Amino acid sequence: MNLKVALILGSDSDAEHAEKAQIQLTKLGIEHETHIYSAHRTPDAACEFAKTARSNGFGVIIAFAGMAAHLAGALAAQTTLPVIGVPLKGGALDGLDALLSTVQMPSGVPVATVALNGSVNAALLAAQILALSDTALQKKLQDHKNETAANVLKKDKEQIWKS
Repeated sequence: MNLKVALILGSDSDAEHAEKAQIQLTKLGIEHETHIYSAHRTPDAACEFAKTARSNGFGVIIAFAGMAAHLAGALAAQTTLPVIGVPLKGGALDGLDALLSTVQMPSGVPVATVALNGSVNAALLAAQILALSDTALQKKLQDHKNETAANVLKKDKEQIWKS
């Protein structure tokens, strides 16, 4: 059975960020589901989702949240699955509050944290975690890395400012 990735948004206003992760996961052939649960407005639903995620076929959870950004930690407290936090820019501190809320977790409640608005890297990290036990996915990730490298080298050759 191939494990799925859960994308959990703290608010529907975070949808554009989740869409970037959805695109990357789809390119890699990884099944995923997207849900909206707030750590503050729907804590019981968020807790229940996290507690049952493994038995519902998920292997990784990606949590998108801005401002106070407690969602990733709230989910991680309820599961042994890897949780990846994506702090989002916005608010009075332009995302610094979200970054600190996501990365500063207490001992015993790990959350992997990517850069502000780092949706694509979150999807790739989730894929790398799932690829630990999936050789076909390992190949797709290597192909992705090779394609990325080839694109950079192609752009280098095309630069007009070279002498």
